[in-house]
Amino acid sequence: MGANKISEDVRASDAPACSLIPDNLDPCLIVIFGATGDLTARKLIPALFDLFVDGNLPRPCSIIGCGRTSLTSDEFRQRLKSKCSSELTAQSRWDEFASLLHYRTIQYDAAATYEALAIFLRELDQQVGTSGNIIFDLAVPPELYPVIAGRLSEAGLAAENEQGKGWARIIIEKPFGHDLASAKVLDETLHQGFKEHQIFRIDHYLAKETVQNTMMFRFANSIFEPRWNRNYIDYVGIVAAEDLGVGTRAGYYEQAGAVRDMFQNHLLQLLAMIAMEPPASFSARQIRDEKIKLLKCLRPFSAPGQEDALVLGQYGPGKINGQDVAGYRQEAGVAPDSLTPTFAMMRVSLDNWRWQGVPFYLVSGKRLARKDTRMVIQFKEVPHSMFRGVLGDQIGANRLTFGVFPEEGIRLSFQAKVPGPRICLRTTDLGFKFYEDFSGPVLAAYEKVLLDCMQGEQMFFWRQDGVELAWEFLDPILEVCEQCSDRGRQLKFYEAGSWGPKEVRGLLSSLMD
Repeated sequence: MGANKISEDVRASDAPACSLIPDNLDPCLIVIFGATGDLTARKLIPALFDLFVDGNLPRPCSIIGCGRTSLTSDEFRQRLKSKCSSELTAQSRWDEFASLLHYRTIQYDAAATYEALAIFLRELDQQVGTSGNIIFDLAVPPELYPVIAGRLSEAGLAAENEQGKGWARIIIEKPFGHDLASAKVLDETLHQGFKEHQIFRIDHYLAKETVQNTMMFRFANSIFEPRWNRNYIDYVGIVAAEDLGVGTRAGYYEQAGAVRDMFQNHLLQLLAMIAMEPPASFSARQIRDEKIKLLKCLRPFSAPGQEDALVLGQYGPGKINGQDVAGYRQEAGVAPDSLTPTFAMMRVSLDNWRWQGVPFYLVSGKRLARKDTRMVIQFKEVPHSMFRGVLGDQIGANRLTFGVFPEEGIRLSFQAKVPGPRICLRTTDLGFKFYEDFSGPVLAAYEKVLLDCMQGEQMFFWRQDGVELAWEFLDPILEVCEQCSDRGRQLKFYEAGSWGPKEVRGLLSSLMD
């Protein structure tokens, strides 16, 4: 009996612990504003199509595109088919999926447009049988968020659970404002009609497997969490490197720069995932509460000792993959004397018991040596070397790397003896790739985001208090970037295709090894 019990325990421990996609998703209408834009064609429609093919789209469901361009529903379907990738449209089920698509021409600031839209949605809801459930996805420029949210509220489209109506949810993309003051104004506008549980602030980085697995890695395994602190970790690096330049986004980027574009959202969220305390339970409220506590521990940029905590850069001409590329100031739409940073490295300190004295290096830049996003945990060197007589004092420290892009996986480097009679060490790796030996369906980031919204699951979405804490921390840094008298002296130029300004190239090259 004892042997049988042991074998049962072994089988149970070997079985995968999974939470499968529910098969009882509420039926709903999905309304996409900005339906003729790039985000809809590149991300949203392919994500919805893949969910449909895999059987993960609610049944029934209809998708309504809204845009300023005058189109019929048939023209909208054909337009999407021609713009989406050939792999997607070659699927035999495209026509079946396309039958779910509808289109409405809309003027974003015209009340009458929303009244007509409300009538159309009510009729479609009754026809299809979606129980009054509706998602509004704002795939539009940020300045239109408050306009559309306000008009939806005025038209009664934000209301839920009234007179038999189901739920209503609104999705907005980053940026959530351009500073603390504007973030608060946006929030006030959203809350004129929508309650906090109805608002889904997307950060697609949080839908990536490696990022979501950070919590499981830390809190479902006993071998790392006891060492996840200042006693064992030397520093942490979080890097989002791009090899592309500003491209066609110069109009936006000249106003945003590297800090607004990447730090307020993606990098601070990754920092929170890496550094937060263990939540009491695996729930959206508990996890987001711990992130908020972590963000409150950010040492202000203006605090003593933080004077050299920021390095700003801008790419000049160089080579990417052997091809000559222009500098930022030579890009179309960029001022020839622009002081907009395209690179930033920020040394962040956390004032709490776990992380006191451990620097966190947050890095993002354009036109760097390659596109690579990763989180690096650098452990401290061994405190004493019994091998000093044969190997000297230097023994490489352990390093844990979470790969986010191009390959999602985890790698642990450690020291091992070189085979043979001599006493020599080499650095070797233990590696794990998320999709290796995995045969199940793989959900892209936007598929997960949309599916979470359909389920009403806000765990991996921003909460407003977190948005405000991030801006509160970054506003003084943005003042240095944009308003200080010596902006020209603050900016360090670097060659496209390099690892950034020479002042930080050594550290960044080390992080990217």
